[in-house]
Amino acid sequence: MNLVESLRTHRLLAVVRGKDAAAALSTVRTLAEEGIAAVEVSLTTTDALTVIRRARAELGPDALLGAGTVRSAADAARALDAGASYLVTPALVDGLEPYGVPVLMGALTPSEVEAALARGAAAIKLFPGSFGGPGYLKALRDPFPEVHFVPVGGVDAPAARAYLDRGALAVGVGSPLVGDAADGGDLSQLRVRAAEFRKITAGGTV
Repeated sequence: MNLVESLRTHRLLAVVRGKDAAAALSTVRTLAEEGIAAVEVSLTTTDALTVIRRARAELGPDALLGAGTVRSAADAARALDAGASYLVTPALVDGLEPYGVPVLMGALTPSEVEAALARGAAAIKLFPGSFGGPGYLKALRDPFPEVHFVPVGGVDAPAARAYLDRGALAVGVGSPLVGDAADGGDLSQLRVRAAEFRKITAGGTV
C-alpha cells in the first residue's frame, strides 16, 4: 500500500518529535504495534537519522516510515539513505522530485497549494492547520476538490474528527497523540491515545 492509499484507508499520520532518541524509537515501535500504519519521524528529533535507520530495520521494508521537517534536497537525501520511504516538508521545497518518493508538502494558501502541486506533491500538508481550522479546509476544497489535504499542527481529537468530516484525506497528529513519549514518557498512555485516535479516524467518537 502506498502513502496516499494508506492515508485514505487509515486516515492518520503520526508525527514523532522528541529529545531522546531511544524514546523516539520506542515511540515509533509502540505506534506500529498499536496499528498506526504511517509514522513520520521529524528531523528535529535528536539523532533522527539513527531513529529512522533503526526503526526501518525493526519494522521491515514495507512499513510506511517517513521523515518530517525536510527543508532541503540534502535533508531528503540523508533521510532516504537512512530508510525513510516518504518525505514531509513544512513548506515549499525544491529539488525533491528526482528522488521518486511520495512527498507530503507543506502549504497554507491557495498559491502555495498550486506551487506544491507543481513540485510534484502527492498530498498537501495543510500547515499550520490551526491557523484556519476545519472551516478553512472546507473553503480550500471548493477550488481544489481533487487535492489530497492532510492538516497538521494543533490537531487534537475533536479537531481530527472535524477535519475528516470536512474532507481531509487524513490528519497528521503530533503531541496530542505522542505526548511526552518521545521524550521518555509513559508508553502505556501512548497506547491509550493511539486507540483513541484510531477510533476517531475509523469514524467513531470519543
